[in-house]
Amino acid sequence: MPDDTTTLPAPSIAAQLAAFAHGLTPDMLPAAVVEQAKLLMLDALGIALASSQHDFAHCAYRGLHALGGAGDSAVMGAFAPLPLRDAVLMNGILVHGLDFDDTHPGAITHPSASAFPLALGLAAQRHASGAEMIMTYVLAIEVAARLGAAAQGRFHDVGFHPTGLVGAFGCALAAGKLMGLDQAGLEHAQGVVLSMASGSMEFLSDGAWTKRMHPGWAGVSGLTATALAGAGFRGPSQPYEGRFGLYASHLAARGLNADLSLCARGLGERWELMDVAVKLYPTCHFTHASIDAALALRAAGLRTDEIASVQVLLPQGVHPVVCEPVAAKRRPANVYESQFSIHHLVALALLRGELGLAELDAANLSDPQVQALADRIEHAADPDADYPTFFSGELRVRTHDGRELRHREAAHRGAPGRPITAADIEAKFMGNALLTLPREQALRLLDALLTADRAPDAAVLAQTLTHSNTSGTL
Repeated sequence: MPDDTTTLPAPSIAAQLAAFAHGLTPDMLPAAVVEQAKLLMLDALGIALASSQHDFAHCAYRGLHALGGAGDSAVMGAFAPLPLRDAVLMNGILVHGLDFDDTHPGAITHPSASAFPLALGLAAQRHASGAEMIMTYVLAIEVAARLGAAAQGRFHDVGFHPTGLVGAFGCALAAGKLMGLDQAGLEHAQGVVLSMASGSMEFLSDGAWTKRMHPGWAGVSGLTATALAGAGFRGPSQPYEGRFGLYASHLAARGLNADLSLCARGLGERWELMDVAVKLYPTCHFTHASIDAALALRAAGLRTDEIASVQVLLPQGVHPVVCEPVAAKRRPANVYESQFSIHHLVALALLRGELGLAELDAANLSDPQVQALADRIEHAADPDADYPTFFSGELRVRTHDGRELRHREAAHRGAPGRPITAADIEAKFMGNALLTLPREQALRLLDALLTADRAPDAAVLAQTLTHSNTSGTL
């Protein structure tokens, strides 16, 4: 008898992600995921408040306001509302502006900086519930984390900032979910946003401000692509595995491989949001383990006048970002550039005994002691690194009297197995919020976000969280 069975082709990655997004409901999120989501959003809000007093924030706001004028979407900090897409971009700039925001280690992305502004802005516009806002935020992170992990750290190798790339796809699906697109529309939104996703690492050359806008631009791209798809605009059906899809265009032409099996693995079973790491230092996450090692050696009694030389061991894959070129890293031209310099940051940690926003100032860039110690710091590859799962750091210090002191951190704090507590995150939020708000108001914002899943209307929640007004700062 003839065999009349047929083998159906496997669904595309876009189809699998669209099916998950279409079927997701708030009650499908485990309680632990909801609680962690609220803490991560709280962290993002605190950073945005701290960013709001900086020049880059005011420049960005003036530019966006000049282009689109006033709007009705809330902006974090003391800024007046903007049109939705401009508010998403502005809030993304604020969350990512100090490089103090969270990181998904496997994807090497800053997921909240795109997911939170998109979810907050769109949920408020549509008067969705707080629970629906949280679901939207979680969906954006789950998608972006998987797409970033599939690249296995290689986007950085070829000069692309993965936060801007994969964040756009996560935001497209999240926006589509909240806008009520059907599964076909969600697939098309991913295809459309393929032509919008971007993010260049060229900012490393001179400490330019462009990295700050990548997450917000991912949110804008996702929102725009979804609106087009919702109106019937068609996108490529294979935006990930296609001949000129995301991974072929960004990696394959350079001889680098991606593990596409990770793009949709474990959806709804394993929640990548639980692996998102909160930063305790306002610097590139690649530097945190080394900073911890430097602070541990200082706490153990090491004096900087004893140091003849320092060797810092880091994963080879992070060297182009925080170690090279050495001359520029030893003499960062501005504060933002210093946040990506292992030489400057380790020197600061050893000299000051702490590393927060107060230590990252222009005076320390030209401090002779900092520069002299940075000149004695070399970097090398960590042969035992488990990158990109963990961002390790080890210091080997040679003293003038011939001793060698070592301290190793195999994983950065916040990595799987090294959790940061809810109390740590709340304390960080308060520290950042108190830079711009009275304590009573900061506590009200904290309470509002930590009860966001019970909020009936995200528009009211957004106004509370942003303390928006109609005569805000330009």
